[in-house]
Amino acid sequence: MQNRQLQLQPRLQLLADLVPSGARLADVGTDHGYLPVWLLQHGRISAAIAADIGPEPLEHARRTAAEHGVQGIDFRLCDGLRGIAPEEADTVVLAGMGGETMIHILSAAPWTRCPGAVTLLLQPMTKAGDLRLWLSDNGYCFTQERLVRDKDFLYPVLVVTGGPQPPLTKFQQEYGLLLSKDPLYGDYLDLHLRRLEQAEAGMLRSDQETVRARASEIAALRAEMKRAREEWQG
Repeated sequence: MQNRQLQLQPRLQLLADLVPSGARLADVGTDHGYLPVWLLQHGRISAAIAADIGPEPLEHARRTAAEHGVQGIDFRLCDGLRGIAPEEADTVVLAGMGGETMIHILSAAPWTRCPGAVTLLLQPMTKAGDLRLWLSDNGYCFTQERLVRDKDFLYPVLVVTGGPQPPLTKFQQEYGLLLSKDPLYGDYLDLHLRRLEQAEAGMLRSDQETVRARASEIAALRAEMKRAREEWQG
């Protein structure tokens, strides 16, 4: 009987498309193991570690591999990258978690910032700005940024590696520095423009001077975002 082909949701499909051909993959926080299973089914990678901090997600991943006839995945119970040696992977995926969790994982794995050692594919669900700032301050450089729409949400995907990175502006930190050529960039800016307008309106109603000062910062970001939107549209 022919093995069933796995279908990925758009968020994971973009990550799969960004994995270099022949990579030795470490999928950290693998959950159901969909990404390594799909990549091995399609002959895209040479090896895969599916890692998770919890035994239940790893069991889900094992079932996914078995149901789709995929063998050769190294299922590993560990906290982030603590149980993975540098020589075991040249591509690391961190997805489906908050930016602060990614910072925690990468802080404990300084080998990931060695130039040329590893490609990191990062898809933060929250705190993307905090993650960008930490990466730029801690020896990582950005090589690509992409956007993907999945279930009415727009997610950024950051492709980074070890190396020097010029300091980020506040706008780049919060809204990306390599996204302007992405076809979803206009929608991404529109989404954040609406959020900034709502935040600014609420702050201006405050009688606290510090809050109103923050509103001025929001207004400056909003003006820069409008300029970026006009340039992108042009």
